[in-house]
Amino acid sequence: MDTTFVNMKRFSLSILLACLLGLLFAAPPAHADTPILAVSSDTASATPGSSVTLTLTFTNVHDTPVQFIYQSIQPTWTTSQSGALYSFTACGASATACDTGSTGGVVHQTAPVAVGASTTVTLTFTVAANSPCGERIDFYTYLYDEYQAGGANESGIYDVPGTAVACA
Repeated sequence: MDTTFVNMKRFSLSILLACLLGLLFAAPPAHADTPILAVSSDTASATPGSSVTLTLTFTNVHDTPVQFIYQSIQPTWTTSQSGALYSFTACGASATACDTGSTGGVVHQTAPVAVGASTTVTLTFTVAANSPCGERIDFYTYLYDEYQAGGANESGIYDVPGTAVACA
């Protein structure tokens, strides 16, 4: 058998193997580093009687559209112990259902959300006029979403930066 032909076969097989290994060990898609949740507030500090709006952005990091998104905002332990008086008063942006009027808020975000796309809601809380303040008001969020035509879901508690507001 011709050694040139054998060498070409080995070279072709080596390239094929290298390509397969490259695909197998390739880096995950870029969206894998995208956080599923981002939160920000419209102000860094509040005073008794003022309002603060939190913006919560959900990004679909899954490989299929998200059909359902439920999110609750709750005070951190430090906030619940601080004595600050406030209540959630409004929802906005892409909220399809909202529960306000307490120290926590519940919101359903607009769905479906395409792969890599985002949806944003706002939750506004008002610091009571008689709030002693003196510390920060900070929250964590519980997030639940369904994808793969409802066949899969993800849930968890997220302590995300962006919710802490000094209350003076």
